[in-house]
Amino acid sequence: MSTSTAGALSGRGSSVVMAEDCLTTWAPAGGAAAGAPAIFALRLSPKADSPKMPRREGVRVAGKSGSIDRFDLKQGNVIGGKYEVVRRLGSGYEGEVYQVVERRTGATRAAKIFYPRRNVGDRTLTTYAKKLERLRDCPLVLDYHHSEVVRTRGHKVSALISEYVDGVLLQDVIEARPGARLPLFEALHLLHALASGVAQIHDAGEYHGDLHSENVMVQRQGIFFRVKLLDFWDYGRATKAHRRDDVVGLVQIFYDSLGGRRHYPRAAPEAKTIIRGLRHRLILERFPTVHHLLRHLETFIWQT
Repeated sequence: MSTSTAGALSGRGSSVVMAEDCLTTWAPAGGAAAGAPAIFALRLSPKADSPKMPRREGVRVAGKSGSIDRFDLKQGNVIGGKYEVVRRLGSGYEGEVYQVVERRTGATRAAKIFYPRRNVGDRTLTTYAKKLERLRDCPLVLDYHHSEVVRTRGHKVSALISEYVDGVLLQDVIEARPGARLPLFEALHLLHALASGVAQIHDAGEYHGDLHSENVMVQRQGIFFRVKLLDFWDYGRATKAHRRDDVVGLVQIFYDSLGGRRHYPRAAPEAKTIIRGLRHRLILERFPTVHHLLRHLETFIWQT
């Protein structure tokens, strides 16, 4: 897919839609079978299909506000009377992310809307906001704007409003290329751009915690990649183990960008020296920190 995409903080996972999401099945409103875990209900204003009358929020619920498992907002839905939905960017364990337009100014933003049960007392939102604030000088990190409290079906729902990133998901960039892989030199450029940014995050005393190819937004400029990270996952206070996991995540992205398992047996020595069979122990023996990985990328001798 080569269309322009936008991003903000989304949920943890092996893609923008988290692999571990435990979303239940849904029954149509008014026609749920007995014992069905949830009902899909989309509340429309009387003239919802009129271009002059944006649709109101849709939400999938399971009884109580803490059991909201899906918002599933559509283009034209309005959030909190302030933001009109353009499209959904992704979803994950903690909530859903949308490209939105601020109705008062016309400015484009990204909004992450948290599931109440994943954001009790706004603790998750507060953690995100504080981390973004601490990392505001890191170019890989989205700019945090503010938070909002909106009501959906009479329940309070928190939203984090952040920078809109005009670009393409890395996974889509990879899939659009012949053989669904990048040439080696291009993949190395990408890895260097990501590792440089992650090094700044680590130097600031933080970690990312969720690096994968559907969590990276890419803009290409000449021979360079401008990249933004769309998500952070919080495991608590930063530790050496968290930062080492980020190193493994970077190598995994490099591996995926070269076509993954299908093409690895025929990969160049320069690639295999970094990937090391995706064995975490071997990767971390060679690159115990992201700075070791950067130094290797900037100094290795080509063998091919």
